[in-house]
Amino acid sequence: MTHMHIAGSIHADAVQGGPTWLQLPEDLNALDLRLWPRGTFRDEAGRVVVAGVPLTELAEQQGTPTYLIDEADFRSRARDFREAFSGWQIYYAGKALLTRTVARWAAEEGLKLDVTTMGEMRIALAGGMPAARLALHGNNKSDEEIRFALAEGVGRIVVDSFDEIERLERACADLGVKATVLVRVTTGVEAHTHEYIATAHEDQKFGLSIMGGQALTALVRCHSSQYLDLRGIHSHIGSQIFETLGFEVAIRRTCKLASQFRTATGVELPELDLGGGFGIAYTSADQPRPTTELAAAFEEMVEHECRAFDMSRPMLSIEPGRAICGPAGVALYRVGTVKTVELEGGRSRVYVSVDGGMSDNIRPSLYAAEYSGAIANRRSSAEPVLSRVVGKHCEGGDILIRDVFLPGDVAIGDLIAVPGSGAYSRSMASNYNQVTKPPVVSARDGVVTTMLRRETLDDLMRLDVGQ
Repeated sequence: MTHMHIAGSIHADAVQGGPTWLQLPEDLNALDLRLWPRGTFRDEAGRVVVAGVPLTELAEQQGTPTYLIDEADFRSRARDFREAFSGWQIYYAGKALLTRTVARWAAEEGLKLDVTTMGEMRIALAGGMPAARLALHGNNKSDEEIRFALAEGVGRIVVDSFDEIERLERACADLGVKATVLVRVTTGVEAHTHEYIATAHEDQKFGLSIMGGQALTALVRCHSSQYLDLRGIHSHIGSQIFETLGFEVAIRRTCKLASQFRTATGVELPELDLGGGFGIAYTSADQPRPTTELAAAFEEMVEHECRAFDMSRPMLSIEPGRAICGPAGVALYRVGTVKTVELEGGRSRVYVSVDGGMSDNIRPSLYAAEYSGAIANRRSSAEPVLSRVVGKHCEGGDILIRDVFLPGDVAIGDLIAVPGSGAYSRSMASNYNQVTKPPVVSARDGVVTTMLRRETLDDLMRLDVGQ
């Protein structure tokens, strides 16, 4: 089967008008368990059950839309990374999904946490993540964020520009502290992913160029500063990546940079952070590598490059976010309307409108991200029909699932569950069309706990102070 990346063709010709990877299911009621939280199943009544909670009961208790996070699944994937990458520092990427509860889970599982804003720092600290286990990223950190991080004792600040180095030095001088820093570099790697989430090519906003010489200059600049404790290099090549070739090139180029720094200063850098970006399965076409295989591949690549440049093995870090919280999450919607649209060549597509949309998952509209879905409240013996699950917003691009086979008897009131919704759904949510954001709840052994309550119209009205 041909693998389709996140930016795959929207208009590919295939069976009954869907994309090339979409195949008619042999059993429409079967769940592709690679896409769902571990332990998900259909019960005897045909209901999808996640973390011991039938999704019909969740809809009754919480309403729809709702995000559900399987706590045990999240924790097990965090442990998978910690154990597979033994000896590495594992920073959970908070941008994927961050609440106080998530910060607590990450801390309890022995992870560190990377943050990018004042809000993420505050939430992480409030959730019990020690400041020393935080790494502050960002291409445009405010003076307030820098000073807050220094005052709280944030463990690592990843500097992204020469302007930031100067502002960081001024803040350190004012506060009488020294900042521990890594320098974010761009390695020139063209990660095989959508251009909006590829972050190591030259023409983009993050980091300092290796090939342009800025990265080495920045490293030497930080090394010579009385206010900065330079620890090493940070690299991140993108997101939703399945192959390791891009990482291999990035490791080679960052090790070469470290070797050049050693030649210039006589000092060997002790740390190397390789970022995150590990892909997950959103559809049957996605084939992510097991965590143990990733770890083995990374170990081999690092060992080879360190040997090639006659370097000691540095302290290594990675930053998985989506790979931990993405598969642990499910979004639940209720069907409001169903209509059939006739296409060219005698084909047709069923449009299934639900009570959410681009305000609670912008990714399909933003960069054509693909998702899967299933009727969650019952089994069906109806024939599958090519469907498009769309939202309620006033945009033609308000699409949640571009192509999916649903039963031909899909009807108003049915529940549709979308796996892989734990990452970058709630964290990128908006109030477009003045729609309130759904709640985030966790579940474990059948017990549901609210993490973020549902927004209300009163919440929105309180923000509007005009007359």
